[in-house]
Amino acid sequence: MTSDTPSRSGVVIVGSVTADVTTFSQRLPARGETILGDQFTLLLGGKGANQAVSAGLAGARTSFVGCVGDDLFHDLIVDGLSGAGVDLTHLRTVPGPTGIAHIRVDASAQNDIVMVPLANAHLSTEQIDAALAALAPTTSVLLTQLETPAALTLHITTRAREHGMTVVLDPAPAAPLDADVWRNIDIVTPNETEASLLSGIEVTDAASAERAGRWFLEQGVGAAVITMAEKGSCVVTAEGTTFIEPIPVQPVDTTAAGDAYAGYLGAALAEGWSLADATRLASAAGAIAVTRQGASPSLPRRDEVDALLALHA
Repeated sequence: MTSDTPSRSGVVIVGSVTADVTTFSQRLPARGETILGDQFTLLLGGKGANQAVSAGLAGARTSFVGCVGDDLFHDLIVDGLSGAGVDLTHLRTVPGPTGIAHIRVDASAQNDIVMVPLANAHLSTEQIDAALAALAPTTSVLLTQLETPAALTLHITTRAREHGMTVVLDPAPAAPLDADVWRNIDIVTPNETEASLLSGIEVTDAASAERAGRWFLEQGVGAAVITMAEKGSCVVTAEGTTFIEPIPVQPVDTTAAGDAYAGYLGAALAEGWSLADATRLASAAGAIAVTRQGASPSLPRRDEVDALLALHA
């Protein structure tokens, strides 16, 4: 699906929000080891919130559905989202702590993450239903991920389809899904690791990415976009496969690259772009994001993305 009228050009993100506690060091510690780091940041994060910020910076009319705690991190979250122009009408404040992500980044820009859901666990079917019903007249694209309670994924995607939205799933962190979920997904956007875990096909190059993409289509997904970092992206549809060339950059921190990609993909689809063109825009956003430290601070503005895309046209 694409945005059928200008009035339905909005994007809604149902997902997680966290306060990101990030440490930077030359290498990651071995098991049981303590090392000295180089830098520390405390910033807005969570895959859902990052994708909302990304879509907002891309220029889309963006709404976020999620839960934040009433603790000292509450204002950090609200300020970060609203600063990107995200509508917070459907962000619910719940008693207790905000979700937390502990991120460790080494000198090669690789990272590992432990995410503790906390307030995110309070997301409910009632909250989702009310939000999607209210947003349906102005929204054509829904983005969601797997950091929300697993039992809600089928509900989120079913309701979005009922409202005629294009459903885009970022299957991270990768986890087995009910077969009915796949049939609700218009576009799935795993990276090579997630595609390998979900499909059972080891993704190492364009050919194996295409095979993994075909597996998703066999499950009922409309299209699969397999992202492979510096190797580019593979777009697999029933009509054929398109390989999107990567944009070469020097990575600094890969933490939110996938979220930058997802937000710009959703924004472009809501504008009525084709999937292949939307993927090229998303690739440029992801390329910029890996050159900057942090999650939400690494997400680029639309003018930056357009300029990079034009440079590599």
